[in-house]
Amino acid sequence: MRIRISHRTTYEYEAPPRVVTQVLRLTPRNHEGQRVSSWRIDIDVDCALRASEDSFGNFTHSFSAAGPLNRLTVTVEGEVETFDCAGVVRGTSERFPPELFLRPTPLTTANQAMRKLAVEIAAQEPEELGRLHALMGHIHTHMAFDVSATSSGTTAAQAFALGRGVCQDYAHIFISCARLMDVPARYVSGYFVHLDGPVEQEAGHGWAEAFIPDLGWVGFDPLNDICPIESHVCVARGVDYLSAAPVRGARTGGDGEAMTVKLQISKI
Repeated sequence: MRIRISHRTTYEYEAPPRVVTQVLRLTPRNHEGQRVSSWRIDIDVDCALRASEDSFGNFTHSFSAAGPLNRLTVTVEGEVETFDCAGVVRGTSERFPPELFLRPTPLTTANQAMRKLAVEIAAQEPEELGRLHALMGHIHTHMAFDVSATSSGTTAAQAFALGRGVCQDYAHIFISCARLMDVPARYVSGYFVHLDGPVEQEAGHGWAEAFIPDLGWVGFDPLNDICPIESHVCVARGVDYLSAAPVRGARTGGDGEAMTVKLQISKI
């Protein structure tokens, strides 16, 4: 499948900042499940865009824009060809052994109910792959999608207790429970195309990958209750959302920041 992506983020400031600095993880890599045909990043103010890679092998671009700035827009546009690999991930840049992704993080903190769920699933399903599919299905059923219930700082335990959240929360709960079952798991940020036609979205997508010895890394999308297929475009991976976040930044001075996102993803 060929997918066209247009992702525009605009920041407006009531009091103009003196400097805005951002690190962008908005450029996908090639692997067996996807091939990037074209891609560009544009910043609408005068600055130098520096390309690099982070510790997880994600492409990063960073910039510092001198103010005073009333408005700043970051635009990403490109086309990616994707292939259905039944969720199995191959040909990726792997910097660390899978065991690194067993370590807990503040965002993947579990509560007692999640620990109980992990124990019950492990007892019912003898094979790791079956356990992970059962976990994905339970999260999909337990949670309700609600963009107003959580924030980027909400932990897996908090979202699970609420029973509501967004794709980031679904993925963090999956990662936390998988690690409780001694299965390495990590966060994936990217894009998801709706197969029934183009949809204007307000955010990208997030899901999880878990390591199974006989298969390697396998993707699980609890929000949609599917293993990622050709409708998914992977951009970055990390131990949780923070290490794979599309944009992280800071500003010097200024106040009253308002952000609007216009994201269009369509099948060509």
